Amino acid sequence: MPSRWTRRREQFRSIITGSECVYPASVHDPISARIAEDIGYEVGIFAGSVASMVVLGAPDIVVLTLTEFADQAQRISRAAELPLLVDADHGYGNALNVMRTVEELETAGVAALSIEDTLLPRSYGASGGTQLLGVDEGVGKMKAALAARRDPDLVIAARTSAAEVNGLEDAIMRAKAYEAVGVDAIFLVGIKTREQLEAVVPHLRIPIILGNVGTPLMDRDYLAARNVRICLRGHQPFQAAVCAIHDTMKAMREGDVSVERGQRGSLLHQATRRGRYEQWAREYLGST
Repeated sequence: MPSRWTRRREQFRSIITGSECVYPASVHDPISARIAEDIGYEVGIFAGSVASMVVLGAPDIVVLTLTEFADQAQRISRAAELPLLVDADHGYGNALNVMRTVEELETAGVAALSIEDTLLPRSYGASGGTQLLGVDEGVGKMKAALAARRDPDLVIAARTSAAEVNGLEDAIMRAKAYEAVGVDAIFLVGIKTREQLEAVVPHLRIPIILGNVGTPLMDRDYLAARNVRICLRGHQPFQAAVCAIHDTMKAMREGDVSVERGQRGSLLHQATRRGRYEQWAREYLGST
């Protein structure tokens, strides 16, 4: 029997198995997800870094818990029909923790999730640079993620930063190993040039997701022709929201009365689905 999440998961799968490349909307809460949906984005992404900031007010140093992340993902999924890709970091522990992560995020309604092979959290005495797991441990995590999945429509992507940490040869080796396990997509971080992408593409058969790309790769037609189905453009919406809150609060604190309300009020009514709640109030509360 289809679940309430089936349609959006099918939509996400149709994107990664299609022939085009899409830019996802970086979302962080129900309002931002609804705005992205209203604008017409095909996919939303909820990043671990953004989650840490919005839930804890903390930087991206992996102090967020799985429960906190899954709770926020569920709030986003509940509020909008937008298919949601989430960055599940390292799966919040070892391979068994990865299984729990998949269970919780599948229940939360996400359409897709990525598990990365980064060594997290940072161990005692480690330098500030990114470190990767051994490929065997990475493979174990991907196998565990697939084993924990109950809805076959849920997309599981293997994510690696090997291209920027160890170089392209290691990135290709890891991507091929994860593909062989059966993941649905490969999420590559650190591919900056067309030459780098061209070196990787011939080795992979499954769809590619790109993150942290350089300007030369901001061409969706070019990317689509090379099996890239999703290309992240950063998380500027949350950064812009923080700046807007700061500037508005500062202006009001200083007595600036020029802050407009009209258009912003209309947008808020749309984003909070106020008309829908007013209709429910008339139908179920007898309100006029």
